[in-house]
Amino acid sequence: MKTAISILSPLTLLLFWEAGAFLGFVDTRLLSSPWMILHSFFPLVISGDLIYNTWVSVVRVIWGFIAGAIPGILLGMSMGLSPFVRSAIEPMIAATYPIPKLAIMPLILLIFGLGETSKIFTIAIGVFYLVVINTMAGVLNIDKIYLEVAKNFGASRKDFYLTVALPGALPMIFAGLKLGMGMALILIVAAEMSAAKAGVGWMIWRAYDMFDIEQMFAALITLSILGYIFTLLLDWLEHMVLPWKQGN
Repeated sequence: MKTAISILSPLTLLLFWEAGAFLGFVDTRLLSSPWMILHSFFPLVISGDLIYNTWVSVVRVIWGFIAGAIPGILLGMSMGLSPFVRSAIEPMIAATYPIPKLAIMPLILLIFGLGETSKIFTIAIGVFYLVVINTMAGVLNIDKIYLEVAKNFGASRKDFYLTVALPGALPMIFAGLKLGMGMALILIVAAEMSAAKAGVGWMIWRAYDMFDIEQMFAALITLSILGYIFTLLLDWLEHMVLPWKQGN
């Protein structure tokens, strides 16, 4: 039943969109129609243009996601386990997190140039904040009795990280990873719009510049498909690591 609803709800929306365009309620010069978008989608796929630009964006997203997630998990666990580290780092996190990542794009471009590093760093910094905040919260929510037991049994610092903090915070870590992936897809578009010669974001900007509404929607749909695929992958990984959540 849930699967049927998940499939029918977007199809119903597309049907209303197409009907509105056919009846003249939707201005196809600005919003196009599902059929016109589909008609322009296949030539982009056949020519290889969409596949190539999608692959370029996927590589950037993966590297940026990894570069932001790993430090975020490690620092988040350190902040959760150590009041000293938390007192030293949390004010800086709280002060810099609200700064829009797009607002520092000019600074990132000045430091890293127009190459791949600037795009990966832009994604990484957005992912980092969401992962570090959720990881810290996950560690802080661990029942104190587990920390006391580990301490009484003489657990080393490494044991605290690997056998207490990491397993206990995993649900919140995955929540941060999922939020971070969404942020990565948002930032890749912004990064490719400002300084790129390929990628889905670049395709969106080029289509806008040429007023090719169908191609712009085709790129946007591709981006939404990527988001869905990455979400499924993270869900699958979460079910592998946290099998007791499969029934939820």
